[in-house]
Amino acid sequence: QIALRLTALLTGRGDVVTGVVRNPDHRGDVEAAGGTALVRDLETVDATDLAEHLVGADAVVFAAGAGPTSGAPRKDTVDRAASVLLADAAALAGVQRYVQVSAINVDEEPDASRGDVWVAYVHAKRAADEALRATSLDWTILRPGRLTDDPGVGQVLLAPSVPYGSITRDDVAAVLAALLDAPGTIGQTLELVEGDDDVLAAVAAIALPPSRDDAGDEPVSPQDTAAAGPGEEGPRD
Repeated sequence: QIALRLTALLTGRGDVVTGVVRNPDHRGDVEAAGGTALVRDLETVDATDLAEHLVGADAVVFAAGAGPTSGAPRKDTVDRAASVLLADAAALAGVQRYVQVSAINVDEEPDASRGDVWVAYVHAKRAADEALRATSLDWTILRPGRLTDDPGVGQVLLAPSVPYGSITRDDVAAVLAALLDAPGTIGQTLELVEGDDDVLAAVAAIALPPSRDDAGDEPVSPQDTAAAGPGEEGPRD
């Protein structure tokens, strides 16, 4: 799962990561990746409770999903509502940086012939992105293409719009880690598939330069703490 891969990358570079999981049985997965597990169900927990565990974090990453075997109702309660909840909690905790994993092409109307669950999934992801854009958080939305479990290759295509394609979960995690260090991507919605660009170069190329007002600010340091949501992505193909 993307969240676990991201946890391993961040802790490997010295960050402190808290991974939110619904199932206590998954605590060991987070710990094996180097993180600390927080057992909370994003479908039932309230934002105030969650915010208490986000205080002091530099960033929050939403990488949750109801999973490919869930029905249409949980596409809304997890893929949309849990994102909104986590954003509310981040705001309460004073955590400005928020990176969200969405999905490619969710602004297009879904193919109804693929069934009600697919339609609900696309609508939920689109609504989650729209809700995040309406907040005052320093958000970046990443929309990967069809996810695979192949080993990462470190070569990607990252842009506001890209042709439909696939991307490894390893490479999605690598791009997420790079986005956390790239304030120039704040306010951008980016699509991601396999490509020819090195991950760091791809993120650097898409990052906007600081505005004149910000030119004298201190550079952003690497994240000391990141809170990642559960990594049960929904279907992407």
